[in-house]
Amino acid sequence: MPTKGDRIRAITSALFLLLIGVVAGMMLVSEFRMMPVGQAVDEPKKPAPAPSTVLIPGDQSFVKIAKEVTPAVVNISTTRTVRENHALEFPFNDPMLRRFFGDDLFQRRHAPQNRKEQSLGSGVIVSTDGIIVTNDHVVSEADDIQVLLEDGREFKGKLIGKDKKSDIAVIRIDATGLPTIPWGNSDQMEVGEYVVAVGNPFGLNQTVTMGIVSAVGRANVGITDYEDFIQTDAAINPGNSGGAMVNIQGELVGINTAIFTRSGGYMGIGFAVPSNMVRSVVDSLVKTGKVVRGWLGVSIQDVSHALAKEFGLNEAKGALVTDIFPDSPAKDGKLKRGDVIIAFMGQPIENTAHLRNIVARTAVGTKAVVKIVRDKKEEDVTVTISAQPKEIAEVGEKPPTEFGNHFGIEVQELTPDLAEQFDLRRNEKGVVVTQVAPGSPADSAGLREGDLIIEINRQRILTLRSYEDALDKVKGGRSTLFLISRQGNQFFLAITPEIE
Repeated sequence: MPTKGDRIRAITSALFLLLIGVVAGMMLVSEFRMMPVGQAVDEPKKPAPAPSTVLIPGDQSFVKIAKEVTPAVVNISTTRTVRENHALEFPFNDPMLRRFFGDDLFQRRHAPQNRKEQSLGSGVIVSTDGIIVTNDHVVSEADDIQVLLEDGREFKGKLIGKDKKSDIAVIRIDATGLPTIPWGNSDQMEVGEYVVAVGNPFGLNQTVTMGIVSAVGRANVGITDYEDFIQTDAAINPGNSGGAMVNIQGELVGINTAIFTRSGGYMGIGFAVPSNMVRSVVDSLVKTGKVVRGWLGVSIQDVSHALAKEFGLNEAKGALVTDIFPDSPAKDGKLKRGDVIIAFMGQPIENTAHLRNIVARTAVGTKAVVKIVRDKKEEDVTVTISAQPKEIAEVGEKPPTEFGNHFGIEVQELTPDLAEQFDLRRNEKGVVVTQVAPGSPADSAGLREGDLIIEINRQRILTLRSYEDALDKVKGGRSTLFLISRQGNQFFLAITPEIE
């Protein structure tokens, strides 16, 4: 019979074994995450994604944009007549055959032939009463213009006006209550923004593509006289010309105009005329049938780093005045050769193309405040913008290059014989460059034989003696400012002579 001590030991052993079981159970639960049926498992919490304010591809906003803007983008097809003169081919130009068959055969063979050419493009409705903007090259010399709307209606288009210098044209159709795209402010466009291009590439109506703004203010592309293009990687192909470029608010910020291509198709670089330039041209064409551009009356060149230092600028920006036209706003406003225009009506000027575009779209009669740097000091002058004369175009030279070592030029005082030899005006004064040493700083800068030197370091050069006096004051290793006249255009060059 178990004693009391035996019972105590048995109870103690049972409690010990129970304790071991509880501990083992807890370890198993911890290891395998086993929970009783019906109890939720506490999964580790993942950090919630931060809310995004950036529009991403695939966002439904693009669907909304496409629905809103495509009805205002039209298909434009044109037909024009081309006359061709076919030169007589042997044996039809043989005198013996002409004598035998008579001149009638010759005349029929030589008669000009007419053929029809057709082309396709796009346009954007900007007014509910039928005003459509497109490219000049889409409708240029067209005998017939047909406009196809998204809803299938077709109208005959009438040319209101065109402007080759910006490649913009305006046509009108006889319709009212049309859908439009609101104008946007292209000056606010920034690199990296999403844009949507809408047009009719290869005749595929209302095609929508998306991309980003690759560059703004793109000039010197060689497409038009006035260039301030928005560059994009949105797919643009033949037939897109004249179509819409819109921002993510669905506003018209550009008219698709051209592409860079080696294949004839899309290669990731397209150009659009900015809406602010387009709107100015459209308003002028609708009101007057022609474009009246503002005119300042200066010849200008870009500012290189060397010239910036010479003229007391902190950076190589602005437009350097190289000549003033007589009876011009610049002349009346007391602008001078050597002034650097750094702002126009409060807007900083980046380069010559930027200034030309801003002045061109400034209304005639505007009193414009021009900020300049003169004698290395800033000051304001006021000019009254006039209409650009037909016979005058502002000409800018390429920025000069920085260079060192000796000048590498030989000069002679201008004589009637030299003036005739180098096609210079006989009444001009200065010394003419007769030789440029190959590989010299002057050669690298683009100085040429026949260039007329009219100033050195702002000192007027009239004779060979004044040229030599000016050079006597030049110190080795310091940049020397030359004012050059070439084929009637004046520009500055900065040349650094060698240290002797």
